[in-house]
Amino acid sequence: MKITNRFAAVENLSDGEGIKRVWFNIKENIKTSDKESLGLHELKQHKPWFDEECLGFLDQRKQVKMQWAQDPSQNNVDNLNNVICEASRHFRNKKNAYLKGKIEELETNIKIKNSRDLYRGISDFKKGYQPRTYIVKDEKGDLVTECHIILAGWRNHFFQLLNIRGINYVRQRKSTQQNH
Repeated sequence: MKITNRFAAVENLSDGEGIKRVWFNIKENIKTSDKESLGLHELKQHKPWFDEECLGFLDQRKQVKMQWAQDPSQNNVDNLNNVICEASRHFRNKKNAYLKGKIEELETNIKIKNSRDLYRGISDFKKGYQPRTYIVKDEKGDLVTECHIILAGWRNHFFQLLNIRGINYVRQRKSTQQNH
């Protein structure tokens, strides 16, 4: 219902507005409705050692890469290679320091006989990378794993949910019901 009310304003847009502005309004309406109805969900951070300093290295690497793309001179190539090496070295050192701290934490748990935290830490190391599995129930309630079928289902779902012509139909029905 909330998203329907938000899209009512989109219907009244004039032809003079640019397509980018209309798309921006639609996108913001979807985001706002999503946050209100579903709540904000932050994804789990997969790399606990990754911090603001690492983000700075990523930004620096992106800027240097843009400079290289605009002007692929030998100076920019050398600069890009140096920044990539420096960033990789920093990431490697950060990760090694994090792992060393985790190992020391496990050793401490062994010494103080804290078996619960010890086994929890060991299982975290053993799990390693766990790829996400994308499983969705279709309209019949069956589990679907094929990407193209999942995408078609989402496309159908959002087409039905966001179909603006459907809003006009509901309004016309309401107005005819009120006239009777």
